[in-house]
Amino acid sequence: MSALLVCGAGGMLGRAWLELCAARGLEARAADLPALDLADDASVAAHVTEGLRAVVNCAAYTDVDGAETHEALATAINGEGVARLVARCDAVGVPLVHYSTDYVFDGCASAPYPTDGPTAPLNAYGRSKRVGEEAVLASPGTHLVVRTSWLYAPWGKNFVLTIAKLAAEREELRVVDDQRGRPTSAEHLARLSLALLERGERGVFHGTDGGECTWFELAREIAARVAPRCRVIPCTSAEFPRPAPRPAYSVLDLSRTEAALGPMPDWRDNLADVLARR
Repeated sequence: MSALLVCGAGGMLGRAWLELCAARGLEARAADLPALDLADDASVAAHVTEGLRAVVNCAAYTDVDGAETHEALATAINGEGVARLVARCDAVGVPLVHYSTDYVFDGCASAPYPTDGPTAPLNAYGRSKRVGEEAVLASPGTHLVVRTSWLYAPWGKNFVLTIAKLAAEREELRVVDDQRGRPTSAEHLARLSLALLERGERGVFHGTDGGECTWFELAREIAARVAPRCRVIPCTSAEFPRPAPRPAYSVLDLSRTEAALGPMPDWRDNLADVLARR
């Protein structure tokens, strides 16, 4: 069986893909900076070759606050780099699995955002990711765009591990309670993405854990499992101002994904599994 090329293999989601492929007996080629540079045509061409089963793009500029002052750099990677990648995939006839974000939405909704809902990013990071989406969706190839949110894993730098560490060290934590979304286990995201790829799906899907919560509710669940004596107190986003505005409501509608794959596991179950293995 031909290989999967995993771009951004050193990141949280890239590692999840590599471990999934190893567990499934699938051949995977890991690619990351500096060898793979999405800003360089020759580098992309050298990695994306005929005969690949698919290209999985986990590479991205992910510093949401940093993008406010470095939007051109974020767009060069998340937008122009993705356009370069999808053009090469089209040239050699290889499908692409590309990841986007809940931050392409404005957060003004009160019901989950459908896959075909209008986008209106609030911040530079969201704008850069939307450029990448548009590049993939403009292609005639059999490509997947999987939007996700609030990614975590037993490894890497993420909210779940940070809160678990702080809860063990402190008696009290204050966490914002006015931003609502869906947490996502990176391992679960890799599994559902592979399932969509194996089904030959194309277009936009949303991939997260099931259920929804605020950051406060997520932190409270983490603390209850790892350090029950730590008090988690709700607060507002205004109390912790950040350079990049965040959508107040960014719950992604999972109906298209669940129609294809069945119900998504609840975030509490995926969280418990990750915390047990952190």
